[in-house]
Amino acid sequence: MNGPADPQTVPDIEFAGLKAQYQALGPEIDARMAAVVAHGRFIMGPEVAELEAALGARTGVGHVIGVSSGTDALLAPLMAAGVGPGDAVFMPAFTFTATAEVVALLGACPVFVDVDPRNFNIDCADLERRVAQVRDAGELTPRAAIAVDLFGLPADYAALTEICAAGDLLLIADAAQSMGARYHERHSGALAPITATSFFPAKPLGCFGDGGAIFTDDDALAANLRSIRVHGSGKAKYEIERIGLNARLDTIQAAVLLAKLPALDAEIAARQTLAERYDAGFGDLVETPARPNGAASAWAQYSILTDRRDAVADHLREAGIPTAVYYPRPLHLQPAYRHFGGGEGACPVSEGLCERILSLPMHGYMSATAADRIVEAVRDALSRT
Repeated sequence: MNGPADPQTVPDIEFAGLKAQYQALGPEIDARMAAVVAHGRFIMGPEVAELEAALGARTGVGHVIGVSSGTDALLAPLMAAGVGPGDAVFMPAFTFTATAEVVALLGACPVFVDVDPRNFNIDCADLERRVAQVRDAGELTPRAAIAVDLFGLPADYAALTEICAAGDLLLIADAAQSMGARYHERHSGALAPITATSFFPAKPLGCFGDGGAIFTDDDALAANLRSIRVHGSGKAKYEIERIGLNARLDTIQAAVLLAKLPALDAEIAARQTLAERYDAGFGDLVETPARPNGAASAWAQYSILTDRRDAVADHLREAGIPTAVYYPRPLHLQPAYRHFGGGEGACPVSEGLCERILSLPMHGYMSATAADRIVEAVRDALSRT
């Protein structure tokens, strides 16, 4: 089948809905996986190229390069650009560590930028300030900016494109959470010169392990990236042209994604319906996710803001409803990144969000009954605290 099953057949409340999704798409997934087992080409088999072509056709991007994880999808383009010691790469402080760790791994300096208090994506005005500060200090060379589409909502790519063009910065979209999203009718994957995504199982388009992809229209860059993902190999297997990675996408993961891809639009639509149901149910009791004009989220997460976050989470846990906190600490305050500068107060919006944010169950197979149960549990928690 090519879309969500009748949600009433899935009574349990899951956070990401992976069991419910498999109940709906299991036959297609099983058939695709069985085909890989039958032909035995487990590394870079035909399904990898088929998936790349399908994603390229969906997004309108000229090249899609499947890789082993979303982290490698960020790392490889930075390697291809020659980012290294003495370079500064700008990114939001309110995101997952992978965005920063790839920069640090190359010996470059992650520069943390605060985020917008309503949509949680990189604050473009703060980005401009931080770039100017780095240039004025003269110790680092601004090289790139990584915009994260947090929780599935595309960043402001119109403004980011202008800022990066003016500052001679490479713009990379970290679309780990936004496959299926749109920005002014353009698909995620086609919003920046380079896009990196993740196929981690809980993402809007997820496989059964780790996986990722890089999107670009640059022919030369695509060739370079295809070399990097296979140990830097050239035309011959043992001809090594550059330092590379072992970053190939497993064939069986590509097969799982091929089975799931036809259902993505229906799942995103169901996520949108669930988000609207949450919005209506919560009213003004909590701060609900922003809806910027021209941007359509993939709803990787539905995250509310409340000063009583911990009490709400405890009450929902007692009611058998899973929640998560993304993220409990901003990157500039993580022990691994403190030496890059910043400290308490450097990104006040990010620091405040970490105290108030709570993510609720979100997936395309949620029943109306389960959604209403979650809404009532949140409302009940707030009435008690």
